[in-house]
Amino acid sequence: MKKLLVLIMALFMLCACTKTKEYGSHLEKVQEEGKLVIASEGMWEPWTYVDEDGNLTGYDVEVGKIIAEKLGVEAEFVTGDFTGFLSGLDNGQYDLVINGIDVTEERKEKYDFSITYAYASSYLIVKNDNEDIKSLEDLNGKKISNSLGSSYATLAESYGATNVGGDTFADTINNIVNGYADASINSADTYGLYIKEHPDAPVKVVMTIDPLDVAIPFVKGEYNDTFKKEINKIINETRSNGELADLSVKFFGTDITVK
Repeated sequence: MKKLLVLIMALFMLCACTKTKEYGSHLEKVQEEGKLVIASEGMWEPWTYVDEDGNLTGYDVEVGKIIAEKLGVEAEFVTGDFTGFLSGLDNGQYDLVINGIDVTEERKEKYDFSITYAYASSYLIVKNDNEDIKSLEDLNGKKISNSLGSSYATLAESYGATNVGGDTFADTINNIVNGYADASINSADTYGLYIKEHPDAPVKVVMTIDPLDVAIPFVKGEYNDTFKKEINKIINETRSNGELADLSVKFFGTDITVK
């Protein structure tokens, strides 16, 4: 019996020691832990990618670093598949997801968003010999290649397309070129950079889609209210002092912080 009691006490102490500390707000958690865990793909140049020296960089990555610095904490980036980012935000795996996320009505039903920190124009892209697709309406019954769960995929699917997936922009282009997909909706800036590096790629743009607001999502609720306000304050400061515009010009060659 005595050994059993000792074992029970030991297990109780272990559970008490490993229990996750509860915080009054998300901002309090980040500041007390001294780190900001940020999810970002790392495969979507110039938004988020790994440079020639093996360093994670890009517009979104540098925005994340600025936010962490102004919060007085360290930025800790986690890269991976975009598909799991929002669910990771839901379960507290990440503090922020900064990955060129468009503000859509569907997402607004579940998440609050920061103020806009960029505006992203998009292209409808097809193989250069494709004459069947000239508009979003023409996607009905066609295959598109986009990251699963992305706003691009959702938009195409709303017009009757089937998404075959594609982890990186290069994957989506390869899927189109090799006939696995008919089209892709994707970032105009990312497309421009890709064509600059691959001028002979047999693809073309058939439609430009109006710019969408890009912002940072937060799980709804009081826990994130002060956190969101502080992030908004930082975005406003960096917009006012020109830091956001400078980053945009550095990575995109133009200022996408304004429409």
